[in-house]
Amino acid sequence: MNSWQNLPRAAFDLETTGRDPQTARIVTASIILVNGVGETLQHHEWLACPEIPIPAEAAAIHGITNERARAEGGNPATVTAEVAEVLAGMFAAGIPVLAFNACYDFTVLARECERFGLVAPNPAPVIDPYILDKQVDRFRRGKRTLTAMAEHYGVGFDNAHTSAADVAATLSVAAVMAQKYPELQCDAQTLHDFQVGWAAGQAASFQEYLRRRDPEAVIDGSWPLRPAPDHEPGAVLNPA
Repeated sequence: MNSWQNLPRAAFDLETTGRDPQTARIVTASIILVNGVGETLQHHEWLACPEIPIPAEAAAIHGITNERARAEGGNPATVTAEVAEVLAGMFAAGIPVLAFNACYDFTVLARECERFGLVAPNPAPVIDPYILDKQVDRFRRGKRTLTAMAEHYGVGFDNAHTSAADVAATLSVAAVMAQKYPELQCDAQTLHDFQVGWAAGQAASFQEYLRRRDPEAVIDGSWPLRPAPDHEPGAVLNPA
């Protein structure tokens, strides 16, 4: 079978200044490319000095302080351009990019590209273990963070919330899921297309749940990229 988990694939993760992907700035970025048996072919790492201060809450999660960002971080426009270029090359080659809660990372990258006058890559094909897990095991109780899913699928996960550790865990979790759930074994573009529909359905279900208490609740189900805020007034992210 010409399935994605047997072919070269990449993983992508950002650590940022905040939780809102429409306003967050890139602090660190990691992209790993592996071959069909999971051996590393490329490993890219970036540290940026964002144009805004890194809040203490964000620094406590990913460990990058303002002092370190100023001392060691690269120009944010240059970092954004390099990240976008690497991803664009992978997508152009048909290499799937795995990203956990992909809407966050690709939305942050798109907004950063807009700020710096850059062209954001068209994110396809993308594979998102967060969407996959909610589809294949929809009634499982508990959190669906990357840390929780790594534990659930028996994947070791040290240094959580660093971009390098997160991409490695994303690749490992996805590989275990593909082995466990044969319905995920297909070519990357087909799985990407499935996820577009799955994400929309999951958002609609969550919105219906929220509207039991708040009739005005809106959950945007677009995936793997959220449009800019002017295009979706009042909508909120489907949280991971």
